Amino acid sequence: MIETRKLESRHGDVVLEGFVSAEAGASPRPGVLIFPNFLGLDGSDEKVGERLAALGYVGFGCDLYGKGRRGTDRESGFALMTPFREDRAFLQERMAALLETARAQPEIDRDRIAAIGFCFGGLCVLDLARSGAVLRGVASFHGLLTPPDNIACPRITARVAVYHGWADASVPPEQVVALGEELSKAGCDWQAHAYGGAVHGFTHLGDPDTDIPHNRLAAERSWKSLEIFLAECFA
Repeated sequence: MIETRKLESRHGDVVLEGFVSAEAGASPRPGVLIFPNFLGLDGSDEKVGERLAALGYVGFGCDLYGKGRRGTDRESGFALMTPFREDRAFLQERMAALLETARAQPEIDRDRIAAIGFCFGGLCVLDLARSGAVLRGVASFHGLLTPPDNIACPRITARVAVYHGWADASVPPEQVVALGEELSKAGCDWQAHAYGGAVHGFTHLGDPDTDIPHNRLAAERSWKSLEIFLAECFA
């Protein structure tokens, strides 16, 4: 049986509230950090955590904004996200704190941790890798790809997977090419998958407030690819 528990931690004066999803009674297993889209953690991320737990991992939901701070629409979500996009060094510090919190959880094998992220969360996991964090791998789903201004020449040790909608108006193809060049220079093992006709946020189910069209085929293909990627990371 899969159990999900809330988890509070701190970064500075801010109380963060994430979650841990794991098979009940299981010995320490590989952990997968989950970074949500710009609205912050919600029920869809807990479902991702449960899917990861069903695969034999531990899902660790990462709260960047603080307990009780969540976006409810595009405007409020952008208001929460923008300070982190404008201060990538601070974002990296908060993610490092969350990584250490994950390592301290009894369900998680502290030496076998990866991270996945969606949209803004995709930017987060790429920045976590760029920062030199010790991770087995990171995977970005329809993530933002622009590099931070505080890490000129990253040396990335984690494996990197990028799942991208080719029709993403927010992230045009030239940014995917630029990321490939950056990752090659960083010396890491990387892969990028592009899905024709898929737009930004293609894994999300229909949401009338954001009007993001769900692409079932791209969502299924990218998740299956993630399963293979995680198996490689934790082999």
